[in-house]
Amino acid sequence: MASSVILNDTKIMVRDFQQTAVNGRRQISFQFQVEHKDYHDITTLLYKNDFDVKVPEEEISFRASITNYSTSVTNLYEENAVGDFYLELTEKE
Repeated sequence: MASSVILNDTKIMVRDFQQTAVNGRRQISFQFQVEHKDYHDITTLLYKNDFDVKVPEEEISFRASITNYSTSVTNLYEENAVGDFYLELTEKE
């Protein structure tokens, strides 16, 4: 199981990595934690919703967009805050 995913050259340490296919397109999902100090950079990255995805451990590489996203925290601006994020990415046509 993969322990990291690279989105547009940003390496993210992940857990619960899953890989499937939906309508013939690759789809991955995973969870990851975001600390207060990384919140702005990660959310700015996710707002782009256009990704070069690489999963080196699985030899996966494709273009994707977000098909599902959630977080356990709405305000990570507080010092020492940590949020759990869930992200599902689907290969673009």
